Amino acid sequence: MEMILITGMSGSGKSVALHALEDAGYYCVDNLPPELLSPFVALKRPHNAPKLAIAMDVRSATSLPLVPQQLRELKAQGVQVQSLFLDANTDTLVRRFSETRRLHPLSRIDATDQHRALVDAIELERNLLGEMREQAHVIDTSMIRSAQLQGYVKSLLQHPGRQLTLVFESFAFKRGVPLDADYVFDVRMLPNPHYEPGLRQQTGLDQPVADFLKTHSEVDDMFRHIEQFLSHWLQALVRDHRSYVTVAVGCTGGQHRSVYLVEALAAAFGKDWPTLKRHRELEAG
Repeated sequence: MEMILITGMSGSGKSVALHALEDAGYYCVDNLPPELLSPFVALKRPHNAPKLAIAMDVRSATSLPLVPQQLRELKAQGVQVQSLFLDANTDTLVRRFSETRRLHPLSRIDATDQHRALVDAIELERNLLGEMREQAHVIDTSMIRSAQLQGYVKSLLQHPGRQLTLVFESFAFKRGVPLDADYVFDVRMLPNPHYEPGLRQQTGLDQPVADFLKTHSEVDDMFRHIEQFLSHWLQALVRDHRSYVTVAVGCTGGQHRSVYLVEALAAAFGKDWPTLKRHRELEAG
């Protein structure tokens, strides 16, 4: 049996992720109380439901501490468990709640119907979900559309977490550092194809841009340094029982240098490790 547990910030896209898994053939349950996790899995085993996706959120905050132990028990029983945490920056969450006019689940603080300020409610939620976030693969939905999120979730199904999977992600510093990054490398000091008239409208996926960057030794130096750093620490990450490690590479616009290096790193590590690639700015276009 395979089970994906989806948690995350309210407004971060958990329903979108759940729909993506439903499309992929998972039996999906939203807002399952943590107390019912183990009994529910036990109930579904005899009914030939090999793939489950379960979403939990802060509405079950008081019982969320029960989840880590339940996940360990399920793994011991042979269930293949993946934990997915959806996150977004506070400004994005405030905007989403304002646009939909929904009430944050932590806004009501007592029976007198007083309302907590939205930002305070979001920060409280971050604190309550901190332990769940630490034990999950994180996807930052701040800068991505629903279709991108669905694609990211479905791509994770290619590598079900049985061994360490490397996620390489390019991004633009001008749009913020991804919240899901475990490691961030700044490559803005490298030669920029943006200033070459014939390359400006192309991307790091195009061969002329790659050829331009390959002519500069500092680009190769950056690639080797990142490769050496990751290679040195990968086995330690495996011993730490990590399922996913997200390596973010950023440049100014997220179009050329970071894209080229993500492609090069994914190709190099893909020979020995499961790898995924994301180009935040290109895929948002």
